[in-house]
Amino acid sequence: MSARRILMLIGDYVEDYEVMVPYQILLMVGHDVHVVCPGKQAGESVATAIHDFEGEQTYSEKRGHRFVLTATFDEVDAAAYDALVIPGGRAPEYLRLNCTVLDIVKHFSESNKPIASICHGAQILAAAGILTGRSCSAYPALQPEVETAGATYIAAADGFDNAYTDGNLVTAPAWPAHPAWMRDFLAVLGSQIKP
Repeated sequence: MSARRILMLIGDYVEDYEVMVPYQILLMVGHDVHVVCPGKQAGESVATAIHDFEGEQTYSEKRGHRFVLTATFDEVDAAAYDALVIPGGRAPEYLRLNCTVLDIVKHFSESNKPIASICHGAQILAAAGILTGRSCSAYPALQPEVETAGATYIAAADGFDNAYTDGNLVTAPAWPAHPAWMRDFLAVLGSQIKP
């Protein structure tokens, strides 16, 4: 396997685990990961949020870590990347309003390059108009958005630990799905992990 160049789109209040864990896994297997945020440059940081399932009707939110960006958003050339990762949290609700973000997502979809999206990342996929005729998992509260965008919603398993692959699109409902989501994404990338 040759190393892949992977672009990760994040913003303030991205879900802490959903950016930290995939970033570290992708680096661990030898990929070159560039993490960007609209309006920010390499070396700047974003605030993360920790979402947890504590028995209420929805997740709770606590302040997470600061995540340092590894590349500058304004310098991104989507054609130079092999794959895209879209973590969840609250960031997607405003990232989906950025036309450049949507153009980047459309490029990966139209080029049939691997896209990994988790939790609220589906808000960006829906806004980019790339879900029509697809199947997609996401946080349960996004089922109406996924279906309105023309996709079949794949429900979360009881432990929120399932992932779903539809061609180049690998999606999952929340951070408990990291093992399945990253395993499936690495398979789509053609990554090999050897003991």
